[in-house]
Amino acid sequence: MTGQGKTDMEDFLRRLQRQAENCPELMKIFADCYADTWNLAVKQMDDGTAHVITGDIPAMWLRDSAAQLRPYLFAAKENAEVREVIAGAVRRQFMFICIDEYANAFNELPNGACWEKDDPEQSPWVWERKFEIDSLCYPVQLAYLLWKNTGCISQFDRNFFAGAEKIFRVFRREQFHEEKSAYRFRRNSILFRDTLSREGKGALVKPGTGLIWSGFRPSDDACTYGYLIPSNMFAVVILGYLEEMARELFYDKRMEKDAWLLREQVRQAVEKEGRTYTEEFGMVYAYEVDGYGMYNLMDDANVPSLLAMEYLGYPADRQTAENTRRYILSAGNPYYYKGAKASGIGSSHTPSGYIWHIAMAMQGLTSRSREEKLEILQNMASTTGGKGTMHEGFYCEDDARYTREWFSWANAMYMELFLDYMGYRLQIS
Repeated sequence: MTGQGKTDMEDFLRRLQRQAENCPELMKIFADCYADTWNLAVKQMDDGTAHVITGDIPAMWLRDSAAQLRPYLFAAKENAEVREVIAGAVRRQFMFICIDEYANAFNELPNGACWEKDDPEQSPWVWERKFEIDSLCYPVQLAYLLWKNTGCISQFDRNFFAGAEKIFRVFRREQFHEEKSAYRFRRNSILFRDTLSREGKGALVKPGTGLIWSGFRPSDDACTYGYLIPSNMFAVVILGYLEEMARELFYDKRMEKDAWLLREQVRQAVEKEGRTYTEEFGMVYAYEVDGYGMYNLMDDANVPSLLAMEYLGYPADRQTAENTRRYILSAGNPYYYKGAKASGIGSSHTPSGYIWHIAMAMQGLTSRSREEKLEILQNMASTTGGKGTMHEGFYCEDDARYTREWFSWANAMYMELFLDYMGYRLQIS
């Protein structure tokens, strides 16, 4: 970053520091997280794109990289260099989607590095090829938020439009996963959540419901039932973004119509297929369904989650959303944990009793109480295991027991909650 750009960033941090003079310890963690991601996780490439590693795993997740950069959108309003780095990350995300629209994580170079060689024909760019709906949603979200909040449009290159077409095709195809999809994922693993059943095809779902099938959750764990409701909610939101951009920015009637039709199909299906009645909480949104009447009632720490539906901008039924929030923040949710250090939502991806900083931040971001936001920020700051930055999961009785030494997405969620508490909010629609 050149001198003027660096000065603009420093000015933003100084202004924030003055606003946070009553909570200097929270500000210090914010500043450390802010510098950590920007200086260590983000790399500007010779082709004008930006590669963003997830942290202690040297690959770029489409999901994580978008979430990691979201807190920098506030600085991007004033700083052209920050805007261009974020635009470069979007261009890289869509470059990757054009390489393989079913992959979730990619390498800096086409060197064949990977978590595991799951497909003999796997592109050397691909780190992992787990199909997750949210991997196609997050890049659209970041492109839209960058435009909506800063006016930047340099992210919309030819790969964006080619990638958007691929997203439409994949979503339509995966509405009929049983009949039309050739996607398979098989991994030789002792962990059942790390591979898909039925020779890699995944759990049976009813076709033609309007919902989009997903092989994996945003935790990278296999879905129990293939219609993942929070990810379908996210798809509704980003299809609305594509519709708006097609109408107001691209002047593309066909894209506008395609996005509207698909958005309405998925939204109606979520409301019809994705809700069920419970004795204690009333009507709630399920986490996963199969279209045949089976429901998985839970929530997971990773975003998109049911906890995040308002944060994402999904137009949920108000009473159902309130009932769902009460349910998932209670002992009824099998992944809600409470201990001496904290209470919150964990994941099947980490051991039992481990709470995620991401979920704590999301609880704060979706709270209407400023006091609760501060309480959660303070709880996050006190559960870093003495490291001063966030982790993936930590044991609810002892935060010195945690997973992921460096997990930049969790740092970003702390930053976003801190900014929210300070009154900084993005325009999301």
